[in-house]
Amino acid sequence: MPNQKRQSIYLSGPMTGLPGLNFAAFHSMTTNLRAGGHTVTNPAEINPDGGTWNDCMRRDIAALMDCDTVATLPGWENSKGAKLEVLIAEKLGMTVVDAHDLVTREAV
Repeated sequence: MPNQKRQSIYLSGPMTGLPGLNFAAFHSMTTNLRAGGHTVTNPAEINPDGGTWNDCMRRDIAALMDCDTVATLPGWENSKGAKLEVLIAEKLGMTVVDAHDLVTREAV
């Protein structure tokens, strides 16, 4: 198996309106990706105490700029913030992938 380049990943997905801001899904995926050797930026770690949507998005987008890949969690298409993160990534020519595909591909 060829050695795949480890990526600097920004994890993007829905938080607003979900139980516990969906932090459990973010933390679980972050653990799985880090176990695969990736560097992961997790917005749930950037904003552990929450805050206003605008404040959180400003911090998250700044962190996104240090990554080369955006990995999406289920439901990201219904999240105003995640859609913005994916749009920025696409406009800047970054890679956008489904987070579960990254984990599944490496488990093979």
